[in-house]
Amino acid sequence: MNVVESSNGLDGLAQLQSLIASGSKPPIMETLQFEPVVFERGRAVFRGTPGKHAYNPIGSVHGGYAATLLDSACGCAVHTQLTATQAYTTLELKVAYHRGMSTETGPVTAEGRVVSMGRRVAFAEAKLSDAQGRLLASATSTLLVFERS
Repeated sequence: MNVVESSNGLDGLAQLQSLIASGSKPPIMETLQFEPVVFERGRAVFRGTPGKHAYNPIGSVHGGYAATLLDSACGCAVHTQLTATQAYTTLELKVAYHRGMSTETGPVTAEGRVVSMGRRVAFAEAKLSDAQGRLLASATSTLLVFERS
């Protein structure tokens, strides 16, 4: 589901809340098997369970799995603060990996928050933690905010 195309004049927060309410998921969430949990103004939370679907050739969860959850959390945190006519794209994502993941890790939660929201640029940060609250990865993101045509 493309949230923006089906927005019907809704602001960013309402768009994302309607995504949760509809039970639909964008293809990336299907592919990497993660779910939206909460969307609030300036905050987005996703949950997934790393499994073999995200393994790399050396037998652990690929760093791209963590990066995708963190990018989604940062981006959607910003999305919650958009007007009905705005969109965004990630300009930069910096990820720090603190602990590896495997099928033994269990459920993980990515929580993103807006640090600063301007008319053209937004800054966000996110943390990825396991069920025991141990930090697995963290990220900072710079995002371009623009008017949709």
